Amino acid sequence: MHVTDDVASEIAVEQAHVDRVHEELEKAGHRADVVQAEGLARGHIAKSAEVGMEEAAGLFERDALMFHAAKRRTALDTQYEGLVFGRLDLDHALLREAAARANGHGGSGGAADGSSDSSREGDARPDDREVRYIGRLGVRDDDYEPLVIDWRAPAASAFYRATPAQPMGVLRRRVLRSRGATVIGIEDDLMVPEPPDDLVVVGDGALMAALTRSRGERMRDIVATIQAHQDEAIRASARGVTEITGGPGTGKTVVALHRAAYLLYSERRRFESGGILVVGPSGAYTAYIERVLPSLGEDSVTLRALGDVIDAMHAERLDPPEVARLKGSMRIRPLLSAAARGRVPDAPTELRVMVAGRAVRLEARALDRVRSQVLRQHQRNAATTVAQAALGEAAWASLGVTGERDAKAEFMDKWEDHLDIESFMEQWWPQVDPREVLLWLADPELVRRHARGSLSPADAELLAASFTTALETGTWSVADVALVDDLAGRVGPVKEKEPEERGFYEIEEFDDLTQYGVTEVQPVNRPEREDTSHTRSSDPRERLLAGRIGKPDDYAHVLVDEAQDLSPMQWRMIGLRGRTASWTVVGDAAQASWPDPTEATAAREEAYGRQARQLFHMDTNYRNAREIFDYAAEVVRREVPDADIPQAVRETGIHPLEAPLGGDAAASVRAAVVELLGQVDGSIAVITPSAYAARLAPLSELAHDGFEGRVQVVDPMSTKGLEYDATVVVDPREIVRESPGGVRVLYVALTRAAHRMTVLSPAE
Repeated sequence: MHVTDDVASEIAVEQAHVDRVHEELEKAGHRADVVQAEGLARGHIAKSAEVGMEEAAGLFERDALMFHAAKRRTALDTQYEGLVFGRLDLDHALLREAAARANGHGGSGGAADGSSDSSREGDARPDDREVRYIGRLGVRDDDYEPLVIDWRAPAASAFYRATPAQPMGVLRRRVLRSRGATVIGIEDDLMVPEPPDDLVVVGDGALMAALTRSRGERMRDIVATIQAHQDEAIRASARGVTEITGGPGTGKTVVALHRAAYLLYSERRRFESGGILVVGPSGAYTAYIERVLPSLGEDSVTLRALGDVIDAMHAERLDPPEVARLKGSMRIRPLLSAAARGRVPDAPTELRVMVAGRAVRLEARALDRVRSQVLRQHQRNAATTVAQAALGEAAWASLGVTGERDAKAEFMDKWEDHLDIESFMEQWWPQVDPREVLLWLADPELVRRHARGSLSPADAELLAASFTTALETGTWSVADVALVDDLAGRVGPVKEKEPEERGFYEIEEFDDLTQYGVTEVQPVNRPEREDTSHTRSSDPRERLLAGRIGKPDDYAHVLVDEAQDLSPMQWRMIGLRGRTASWTVVGDAAQASWPDPTEATAAREEAYGRQARQLFHMDTNYRNAREIFDYAAEVVRREVPDADIPQAVRETGIHPLEAPLGGDAAASVRAAVVELLGQVDGSIAVITPSAYAARLAPLSELAHDGFEGRVQVVDPMSTKGLEYDATVVVDPREIVRESPGGVRVLYVALTRAAHRMTVLSPAE
């Protein structure tokens, strides 16, 4: 059977089960509605001054019914999306053998119950098999048989804890990807060296099975070694810092994600209460996480791309390499400090006012002195009252009056409540969003003034131009997010203005009637998506400043993937969220896009603190065909001779194809993609530098044999952490030229293909 047919058949099987689950879900929702209606019907009491025992009991019963029905209905509504995300195929004969070995009975001659070992591995008897579906809440059918097991239940533990080294009776672990109630993809992990003949395995699990079957005992030994080492990293101590290194295709990311799931399950109380932060390089990466481990979408795990670490910001745009280097280095912090302490643009530079019959005049120098004095010890947004008091002291001192305590007390009292002073403070000391401070730096003169001594005039011009780009496009760059985070720590959260007191005769809106003893009955609807209309404003500045920036959350565990790409400022940003956390950090120096590893290492060490370290190194590339990886390794070794080059163990006999990129680049790339569509069954990425991106974007709409969505057009940086069945790499020299990591980023692009790769280069 064709591979695509196998996958389609397996998806159909899973879809049938998911359909049945959703039918039961609708029944459960109906039952909850019935209980809710019954609760409303109960406990009606007569209008009397006193409530008897019987009426009170009825009221309590009604409240209990309503509470539990509402709780169940909320659970059903909120868990509808991606309800079923996993499946376990178990072989109880394996469990019996494991128990026998644990009890010292060996297990080589038979199972613990005395049955023959013909039921082991590939020969499991059908009556030894069990299928368990794992999901976001438990669902049973009318006979009370489980259709879905809640992921937090003990029966679901093997979904998180089983590994090939310790399979826990699992033959195959399957992840289901769904959109609403529709299954759109599956991915398998194989837990035994060879699956039963009737067990279809797809994805990386199928690759492992193929490796074992096609290369005999030697390959079986290699696969077992890979799996044992991965298992060791997954189950490593949750304390301190766990670093996982290795070259492309060694499974670092999947190991790290399974480690996060394992930690969440094995130490649930600690990590549910403290939370886990998972940080990756791009939005495509976080989507990949949801595909590999959808259970990490629970409330206790926060998935963030580097451009999304701050809740109110979303950034995908990348700065040019020279600007990214400026923004990522700690050298920019003096500039940010000066900007945060500087004058607010367009703020008044002079104060003239009559207070207690005395004329006060403070000029710019005096105002600057007060501002500097206050900001030495206070965050700007928290210091309005302090600043007004300090301004009053400066005003009194400017009068030159001495020895009149009562006069000063009267002056300061009037100062505190003076309407003109209040109006002046609103302009001179407004609440400042840290993003506004960054946008002030679109003024080249202001950047030069604040950066004097820390940045060159040319660098100052580059920075100002980058913030001008933000104002023109209404988009932040990924590097801007760490700068805003730094500024947020300097200026503090924006304080909301105190609501004005209502007049005695003003009509009050009764938004919440429950405080007056009135219960409103409203229909229960599925939750709507959060309104994001503010982000679609036509005004670029409004889009940049949408939402509110609060204090950073503190997490119990932080997982960072593609760690070699983080700039020092980004390490500082993540470190603020992991001050009391344990860490899992994944990376490969040879794929780094940050050009200064020494500065990045110092920032990383500061983020870790003095915690204990444990290191795991993955050295076997089992995803890239050897022919593809040898091509990529040769390219990176020319400039990075000490690159960590893993051993590729899979051979296809098909070498990468090098072809010319003709004058009509779109036509050349299209021809290459069409050819690959007929050669592979899965995803194809066109990895292109920005110079060709607009012309090649329509290729993402290509369809072949009725299958759409197989082709993606993507920039090299956005491919980090991802893989495809085939790739078309466009103009490698231009990728090197425009990428912050140069040839290291090209190395990333050249190692994304599992099976086939075409490299298109313009004629010299």
